[in-house]
Amino acid sequence: MISATSYARWSDPDLFDDINTFARRTGWLHTPMYDLTTYGPILIGVALLAGWWIARSRNDTRAVAAAVWAGAATLAALAVNQPIANTIAEQRPCNDRHDILVLVHCASDYGFPSDHAVLAGAAAAGLLIYTRRLGAFAAGFAVLLAFSRVYTGAHYPGDVLAGLVLGAAVAVLGWWLAARPLTAVVERIATTPLRPLVTAAPKQPTGTNT
Repeated sequence: MISATSYARWSDPDLFDDINTFARRTGWLHTPMYDLTTYGPILIGVALLAGWWIARSRNDTRAVAAAVWAGAATLAALAVNQPIANTIAEQRPCNDRHDILVLVHCASDYGFPSDHAVLAGAAAAGLLIYTRRLGAFAAGFAVLLAFSRVYTGAHYPGDVLAGLVLGAAVAVLGWWLAARPLTAVVERIATTPLRPLVTAAPKQPTGTNT
């Protein structure tokens, strides 16, 4: 383990306390923030499915490949995050401190980087590759979800910032590596009975009788 000292507290020792104080003073936000931090990953999944549907409707195999990668990138980013979190071994604020407001169940795993933020960062960057409007919405949502993790006491600010950056980096770098082969796979699928999964366009006839 690198250190038990919190990187997030080292990077900004007052920001978490400021946000936690804000949470104490805004009881009307507790339920929305709890719902956001709890169900946010489900909404990210819905956005990824919507992105696939959009790409499929374009009859654009590269866009469909990007949609597939956007979903895969979230899993890849989470897998990359696990050894990093276990190596740094930073305690979550809800486990590390007893003088703070905590609004969610406190998980026992390490907090840096945040899994929620990694997931959101990867999904937002993946969507931005092929759909700017939905991707921009996902990016805004990712920031809000990351804030909710700090607001509810589950993470330090540095945890979520690192998570967003890590998730986005995995999505962008992974697409750079996977774009060509994944697009080829999607093009191949378009010639099989699974064609409706990758395009909404009707299959063109191969020839006509004269």
